[in-house]
Amino acid sequence: MEDLIARGVDVIGVVPNDAEVLEPVLKKAMETGIKVITHESTASMNKDYNFELVSSKDLGVAHGKLFAEQTGCAGSYAVYVGSLTVPAHNAWADAAVEYLAEACPDMKQVSDRFGVAESVDDSRNTTLDLIRANEDLSGILAFGSQGPIGAARAVEERNLIGEVKVVGLFSAGQGQKLVHSGAITGGYVWSPLEAGKAFVELGQLLVEGGSVADGDDLPVLGPVTLDGTNIFANLPIELSTETVDGLADLGL
Repeated sequence: MEDLIARGVDVIGVVPNDAEVLEPVLKKAMETGIKVITHESTASMNKDYNFELVSSKDLGVAHGKLFAEQTGCAGSYAVYVGSLTVPAHNAWADAAVEYLAEACPDMKQVSDRFGVAESVDDSRNTTLDLIRANEDLSGILAFGSQGPIGAARAVEERNLIGEVKVVGLFSAGQGQKLVHSGAITGGYVWSPLEAGKAFVELGQLLVEGGSVADGDDLPVLGPVTLDGTNIFANLPIELSTETVDGLADLGL
C-alpha cells in the first residue's frame, strides 16, 4: 500500500485482515488525496466509505437462526473466526452468539471462539479435539471460508454427519460435495464478484466527486443504508443443497 501511495493512485480498495494495523497507512493515503474504500471492515476509521453486501448483524443473525433450527438448541457449540483481529468475522460471530443466547438460553459455547477459520487443517484438527472433549457437541459455527470445510471433514471422519452440525460461510465450489453429503448443513454468503464490482463503482463515484446518501440506489449494491461512512446493502445468498451447485457453476 505504501507503493500505491508513492505511485499516486486515485483510489485504494482493501479488505483488511487487521484493521488497526492498517490505520496509519490508510490515513497517509487520505492525506495525499487518495480515496479509500474498505470492505468487511466497519471499524476502520481512515476511509471514505466501507461497504457491506449485507449488514454484520443481519448476516450473523441469519446464521444463528439456521444453527438454532438445525441443532434444536440442544447441546454445546463452538465458534470459529479467521482470527481474533478480523473485524467482520468477529462482528458476525457476535451477532450470532447474541441471537443464540436469547433463542437458545440452555445452549452453551464450549470455549471462547477459535481463530482457525482461514485454515482447513486447523479447523479440522480443532473440531476433532472438540469432538473428543465434548460428548454433547452439537455444532460448529464457522465465520471464515475454510472453517466449515475443515470442520465438515472432521465430522465426516468421525461419522457424525447429522449429529454435529456445521454452519457458516464458505466457497460454494469448495464446499459443494460436503453440502450434498450433509457434512455442511448450510450458511449464507455474498458474491465476491459483486464486491469487486462495487469497489470499482464506488471508486469511480468518488473520483468524479460524488458521495453516498442514506437510501441511495447504487450500481451493484442497490438500495443502501448509510450509517456514518458505512454503506450497507442487503444481498445475502443462501448456501444449501438447492443453491450450492448453481453458485459453484458461477465460480462462487
